[in-house]
Amino acid sequence: MLGKKRTKEKATSRIVTELLDPQEANGDAVQSWRVFRIMSEFVQGFELLRQHGLAATFWGSARTTPDNEYYQATEELAARLAKKKFSIISGGGPGIMEASNVGAFKVGGKSVGLNIELPFEQKLNPYTTSSLNFNFFFSRKVMLTFASEAYVYFPGGFGTLDEFFEIITLIQTKKIEPIPVILYGKEYWAPLLQFFEQQLLKTYQTISPEDLKLFTVVDSVDEAYEHIVKEVKKIKNVHQI
Repeated sequence: MLGKKRTKEKATSRIVTELLDPQEANGDAVQSWRVFRIMSEFVQGFELLRQHGLAATFWGSARTTPDNEYYQATEELAARLAKKKFSIISGGGPGIMEASNVGAFKVGGKSVGLNIELPFEQKLNPYTTSSLNFNFFFSRKVMLTFASEAYVYFPGGFGTLDEFFEIITLIQTKKIEPIPVILYGKEYWAPLLQFFEQQLLKTYQTISPEDLKLFTVVDSVDEAYEHIVKEVKKIKNVHQI
């Protein structure tokens, strides 16, 4: 009876069906070794990131093309920050991620890609000077969350929004120190900000007024660059930037 119950639990448990992936494993012992693959991603990720001091992470849609204004703005901003000795870190894929790596790469800066291969749209772009490939979203997410002194969010989809909420939640709950969080593109972000103000703050009181100060909305490369440099100097107490 115990054996039958255990088999049924294995068949319905999301830990097994999605995390441990029984299609690739034969028995509990082999599945358990998958945990060490997860651990190795954390170890490799932290070893890579510790080589980069000052850094800025860029987020945005993987579908943005080089002729798009946001791609071009990303490239310019990344290049300017790279010249100031920021390592430029992205998810390593195409679109906005590629644009940030291109910007750093072209000026001889450090260009880092923390990539995860997706079925339809993501492979490591060729503009990185160092990179890692991840099998698990959550280990990659931890690396990207703790990678930088500044985070820049260009228009993007669910992944971009997920990472934005991750960072501001960590700052709000004081799990990480306040750092510059930049939302680039007022037209794109305006509906979401209106939702924050009308629904979350005024109607339902699920956030506080100061929570709306956890991020800064900009509409130009100059605005983003000046805010990042100013705030990082203040936070890190460095003057060589």
